[in-house]
Amino acid sequence: MANNVAVIICAAGSGSRFGGARKKQFTDVGKRAAFLRSVEFFADRDDVKQILLAIPKEDEEIVSVKWGANLTFFAVKTYFGGSERFETVLKGLKLVKDNIDLVAIHDSVRCCLTKKWLDDCFAKAAETGAAMLAAPVVSTIKKVKDGNIEKTVDRTGLYEAQTPQVFKAELIKKAYANLDKLDKSTISDDAQLVEALGEKVTIVETDQSNIKITTQSDIAIADAIIKSRSKPKKQGYIGPYEEAQW
Repeated sequence: MANNVAVIICAAGSGSRFGGARKKQFTDVGKRAAFLRSVEFFADRDDVKQILLAIPKEDEEIVSVKWGANLTFFAVKTYFGGSERFETVLKGLKLVKDNIDLVAIHDSVRCCLTKKWLDDCFAKAAETGAAMLAAPVVSTIKKVKDGNIEKTVDRTGLYEAQTPQVFKAELIKKAYANLDKLDKSTISDDAQLVEALGEKVTIVETDQSNIKITTQSDIAIADAIIKSRSKPKKQGYIGPYEEAQW
């Protein structure tokens, strides 16, 4: 029996490191806004019963005018995020419906997912209670202080945390109920809160192509990743219906 999944997509960040005239979540990647690409990955799934999109309050008008029709078509509910990511997720959890089994939390600017990664992550979370996408660290890592290298870090067993991170609904709600007992300044992802309960989080291994857009240069990389995954067009006449898919 398939699990009912709710997805919280975090698009409420200020994007201060990104720069530019438009926030990174609203910047086009492969000719569509990054956040909308993320929405589409989940909206296409039968097991996803609820999509909650957190946006900045000051961007309500542009989201409504520019993408309102798309969001309505995908049955997305928007809400205003908090000043910190954990506040945004906490507000989203309060909107999750009672019939939801799993909650997936995803960064809107990680818009180069694949269906297999999602399938595997959802299945693993259903099996273990908590699962997330992660990629093995491949670069040489240096610990630096005052501009000088202190040591080279052994990267054996090191993974880069990615999203989505998927949890049984009661577990992630319990983890966030424990939030006030933790040092909020040290919280960097949702799995960390589940770990703080003493619960294990399993990983589904991905690679570096599940990129998170942080700077302007990441746009070109994400564009190239998306282009490399595009299906080649068929030769000859393909008919009006099939042509509409492109």
